[in-house]
Amino acid sequence: GVLASMTVESPTDGEVFLAYLDEILCPCLEPGQIVIADNLSAHKVDGVRERIEATGATLLYLPPYSPDFNPIEKAWSKIKQHLRKTKARTLERLEHAVGQSLANFTSQDARGWFHHCGYAIH
Repeated sequence: GVLASMTVESPTDGEVFLAYLDEILCPCLEPGQIVIADNLSAHKVDGVRERIEATGATLLYLPPYSPDFNPIEKAWSKIKQHLRKTKARTLERLEHAVGQSLANFTSQDARGWFHHCGYAIH
C-alpha cells in the first residue's frame, strides 16, 4: 500500500502541502530516501526543501512539463480504473474507494511505474 497519503477537499496550495509534509510525509521519511516532486507551485513554497532535507532525505524536482518522468501518473491511472469499476457516487464512497485503491498498490506496481519512467531501482 501507499505509506503517506492524504485527501483534501480543496486545491493543494502551499499551506496544504506544508501541512502534508509536517503531518504525513516527513514523519515517514528516513535518511537516504529520495522525494521526487513535480513543478506544482505548492511543491516549491518556502520551507518545502528544508522540511524534507531535515529528515535526511533528498528532494529532487522533475523537469517542467514532463509527465513521462512522473511515476505518480501511472498510479493515478490505476486509481481512476478502480474508481470507474466501483462507481462511487458519494464523497464517503469515493474516499473509501480511493483508500482501497491506495491500499492495493504493491511494491511490484511501484517498481513497474518507476521502470516505465526510466528510473533504475536497486
